Amino acid sequence: MVTKIKSLSYNWHVDLIAEYLKACTDRDIKRLIINIPPRYLKSIAVSVAWPAWVLGHTPSSKFLASSYSDKLALKHSVDCRLVVQSAWYRQVFPQIQLVRDQNEKSKFVTTARGHRIATSTGGTATGEGGDFLIVDDPHNPRQAESPTEREKALEWFDQTFYSRLNDKKNGVIVVVMQRLHEKDLSGHLLAQGGWEHVKIPAIADSRTMIDFGRIRKTRSPGELLHPEREGKPEIAKTQTALGTYGFSGQYQQEPVPAEGGMIKKPWVHRYKTPPAHPVRIVQSWDTAYKSAQLNDPSVCTTWAETRLAYYLLEVWRDRVEYPRLKSAVKSLAEKWHPNAILIEDKASGQSLIQELKATTPLPIIAITPEQDKLTRMSAQSARFEAGKVFIPDSAPWLLDFEKELFTFPLAEHDDQIDSTSQFLGWVSNQQQSYAYSPVKDGGHRFKRQGAW
Repeated sequence: MVTKIKSLSYNWHVDLIAEYLKACTDRDIKRLIINIPPRYLKSIAVSVAWPAWVLGHTPSSKFLASSYSDKLALKHSVDCRLVVQSAWYRQVFPQIQLVRDQNEKSKFVTTARGHRIATSTGGTATGEGGDFLIVDDPHNPRQAESPTEREKALEWFDQTFYSRLNDKKNGVIVVVMQRLHEKDLSGHLLAQGGWEHVKIPAIADSRTMIDFGRIRKTRSPGELLHPEREGKPEIAKTQTALGTYGFSGQYQQEPVPAEGGMIKKPWVHRYKTPPAHPVRIVQSWDTAYKSAQLNDPSVCTTWAETRLAYYLLEVWRDRVEYPRLKSAVKSLAEKWHPNAILIEDKASGQSLIQELKATTPLPIIAITPEQDKLTRMSAQSARFEAGKVFIPDSAPWLLDFEKELFTFPLAEHDDQIDSTSQFLGWVSNQQQSYAYSPVKDGGHRFKRQGAW
């Protein structure tokens, strides 16, 4: 069997990264941050090729390399080890030999007592240190909107990983990542000062002169980073998929502050008349049992789903005790005849879910939230920006809903946002297959196969 290897599509940015890593090797730069979009060879260059190159020249060098997950850190370690053990590498660097009984996926040691050790964000790496520390994608992209998860990563770097540097004066730390939040590790370190910063956006936002080492490059406004690999059509699709909020950080390395205004008013479309033949009606509940004025109220948003968009039909919002909450679920279901009723499976919703499932034929679906409120809504911002969410021109509840939507996450309450993101998140996870046929009064009637 012949293994087909994809050919390398080379680009100037790879040489630029190599020049900066050479400067780090020579200790001309000791603290380096590289921000670059995903899938542009950053990990291959920094976590795989660089350690192999340094160890080839100086087998006693010690590397400690981390990523946000053990799986990713191990992959980089194994890839680097495969390079070091390859025939062509041994021909170029015959002086390096690995110790057989310390040749593992997470750690390999040279006979000169150099090493490359893999760890993950939050890992202890107890007793191990390095002359070179690598932080490659310290944040899980799906968790970077969570203040708690971000703080864990920052605390780990400040209090654990930094201390693994063998020589604080001459040791080198390289952080390479896509920007995910203004307060991610890059933002945290840049605010402290003392770091060389290499920012490589997917699209040049201004005329940029690059002059470092052997690299002389001028990027014109609007110039793509690697058009042969990711041209305008591909970039446009990525912008649509991620939305402005995600694309600005991950691809442009300019994270947009998330303190309010995550959802922009021009993104939200209006309707005068709701769709006559929706695919289905879905109700999404965010429940609270306490009726005190200071507590968040319970909320039900009712949505009509079509093949192309989502229409908010009604918002019910009130502070009620459990008996009235249960009655409200039943009465709103009778009013709208939903195909699905989503209820968050948390302390205040568990007994409601159990009782309604046991005593009614209502299509109750328990939803287990996997992330915090901010992360869940951020994940749905692209749907708003793409124009897929419609709200009515007028409604008694509209003013309160708009206030909460357009000021999140600084709004006093976020119950309507929770209900909205719960619906959009659930819809995005559904595998949908539609059949449709004309109806007499115009339009189409839709049915989702296998759903009801």
